[in-house]
Amino acid sequence: MTSDIDITPNWPTGPTPPQDSPNILIVLFDDVGFSDFGCYGSPISTPTIDQLAVNGLRYTGFHTTAMCSTTRAALLTGRNHHSTGVGCLANFDSGYPGYRGKISRDAGTLAEILRPQGYRNYMVGKWHVTPLTESGPTGPFDGWPLGRGFDRFYGFLDAETDHYSPELILDNSHISAPGNFGTGYHLTEDLFDKSIEFIASHTASSPTTPWMTLIGLGACHAPHQAPKELIDHYDQVFNRGWDIERTERLARQIELGVVPEGTELPVRNDFVEPWAEIDDVTRRVATRLQAAYAAMLHHADQHLARLIDHLKTSGEIDNTIIMVLSDNGASQEGGPLGFVNAMGPYNGLPESMEDKFERIDDIGGPDTHSNFPWGWSMAANTPLRRYKQNTHGGGVRDPLVVHWPHQINHPGLRDQFCHACDIVPTLLDCIGIDPPESINGVQQKPIEGVSFASTLNDPGADSGKTTQYFEMFGHRGIVHNGWKAVTYHPPGTPYEEDKWELFNLLDDFNETNDRSQTEPELLNEMLDLWWDQARMYQVLPLDDRFAERFAENAERHLGGRKFFTFWKGMGHLPSDVAPDLRSRSYRLEALVKPTESEVSGVLIAHGDATSGYSLYIDDAGYLVHDLNIGGSHQIVRSPDPVPQGSENLGFHMARSSTGTKGVGSLVIDGQVVASHETENIFFLMISWSGLDIGLDRGTGVSNYQTPNIFTGELIKVTIDLADDQILDGDGMGRAEMMRE
Repeated sequence: MTSDIDITPNWPTGPTPPQDSPNILIVLFDDVGFSDFGCYGSPISTPTIDQLAVNGLRYTGFHTTAMCSTTRAALLTGRNHHSTGVGCLANFDSGYPGYRGKISRDAGTLAEILRPQGYRNYMVGKWHVTPLTESGPTGPFDGWPLGRGFDRFYGFLDAETDHYSPELILDNSHISAPGNFGTGYHLTEDLFDKSIEFIASHTASSPTTPWMTLIGLGACHAPHQAPKELIDHYDQVFNRGWDIERTERLARQIELGVVPEGTELPVRNDFVEPWAEIDDVTRRVATRLQAAYAAMLHHADQHLARLIDHLKTSGEIDNTIIMVLSDNGASQEGGPLGFVNAMGPYNGLPESMEDKFERIDDIGGPDTHSNFPWGWSMAANTPLRRYKQNTHGGGVRDPLVVHWPHQINHPGLRDQFCHACDIVPTLLDCIGIDPPESINGVQQKPIEGVSFASTLNDPGADSGKTTQYFEMFGHRGIVHNGWKAVTYHPPGTPYEEDKWELFNLLDDFNETNDRSQTEPELLNEMLDLWWDQARMYQVLPLDDRFAERFAENAERHLGGRKFFTFWKGMGHLPSDVAPDLRSRSYRLEALVKPTESEVSGVLIAHGDATSGYSLYIDDAGYLVHDLNIGGSHQIVRSPDPVPQGSENLGFHMARSSTGTKGVGSLVIDGQVVASHETENIFFLMISWSGLDIGLDRGTGVSNYQTPNIFTGELIKVTIDLADDQILDGDGMGRAEMMRE
């Protein structure tokens, strides 16, 4: 009966990586300028990165896409960012293939490429390449890291998060941070803890299997938050001001060989004042804001050291390709004066210099959302022009350190032009594998980047990379055969009126000698090539709108929904899927089992110490609502404790006709018990931190100890939004630009 059946035992094996396949560690900093690592000319202490550079390579011609989502898409896939569907931000879908805000399935990620080769893939930190409207507890999860080839994920999906009160996801679930400011918690330390845990656990389980780990740090994106002792240290370093700082950085860069001899500083970026002409109070605030930024970078380097020490101790350092880089240039989103807590100005509460100075010692702490002024961002990008968001060098030329002792025999500088989309083909070249024609049944677009693996051991190698276009918010540029054409596009103006500049990067490192008038034919050829690239890679139609795209995305996502029910047991909701209370009337109602004496705690809270709202019963039994806008607490409190047996506890906001004012009322069992008039309601954004019912899980929105769990029995919370929302598009645009 069994003669025709093969009964030979069989134990299929999984995929086998190529022999001696290296581990891969990519450490992606956020908003760190070209000159900010010590080994690129900065006085900021980055000894861990600097030592990797001593034993490895520093690239001086590495470029990115000018923004965070877009560089991540290019880095992850080996394609141009528009080609992947992430032509701008993950925050919106413009309705065109190049601007979906989500990596398309025909652009497989490095993790999806490596998984069939036997690699395990780990992602820690900032993701920001899936639509934020898909970041809630129901997903969909196909654009989250585990849906794009990673085996484990610990981090956040948005552009930024508070480092003392972060939004966190473990794999596909929202979780609370394992500590808070009071326990000494800081997200950077936590991310490196988890990175070490993932790698050490991998080695314990599969010591012969290679791994790839991508760490997307929140440092140094706003809010700039770091230990106070480090901030104090950098106060003394930077009180000389940004003009002297730029001069000294350039001198060090020339000495280090990072920029060529003869390179000169460009004039200050538009609207940056000379340090000598600024009053003393403004200088002191600006210095402290820069100190918080520097301390954040220093702090990250300290914790990177722990991971590098682990790789050394475990014997993995020699055959691990380590890349340390930034996603774009330093940010201009702090404006001319910077912010102590930007959440107030976002919502129409200006932050005067006197206000900033009064809170100078708070900068970098848990109730601040700090960002530095343009002058310091300009210094971070030394010696380049402009900033993140722009396609001039200050936005797109960034540091890249590569360390791989097993293969790099000639450490030093590399000046070849390369781009974020070239990293995947370079890594595949190092491993010795080809990109697949299909992934999970989906035919793949060709890899559009070019490997620069040949430069690892040959300082003079020609990688073959000849052309790379750039586009962001209508700013455009193209590099071809050592020349660069670039334009700054004033938002809302006709594209045909843009002034194009032309530079020979081979003898003009920082784009200061415009050749457009002397080489008009070459400029025209470059412009024709840019349009060819734009058509090829889904860049068109050009779209310089900012606020409008955010507004359209919010309306399309809500789909007219005005009523929300949150039942007991609900998990956390990130801000982008929580009810939109901005500039409108609304009703919050909490249904509870009949209250008893000594009941207290949070009924609903959205936000953290920097901004948000909370409805709660305080320890004395009074019903309280706190409208916290940028740390300005607008509190309304019931005149008497909540009567025993109460079941309906609420807060109603009636917006005025202007959209910025309102009347808030506390309601108990249908009766208004207290009210207050406010000059400011949420205008542009509520908070980076999300919403919970029955507790406040982060740094507290109001003046209580978190999590302040409700001690009664909460049944549900409902939110009813009125159809009277008025949003200021121009103001919204300014705030959302700062978000990135």
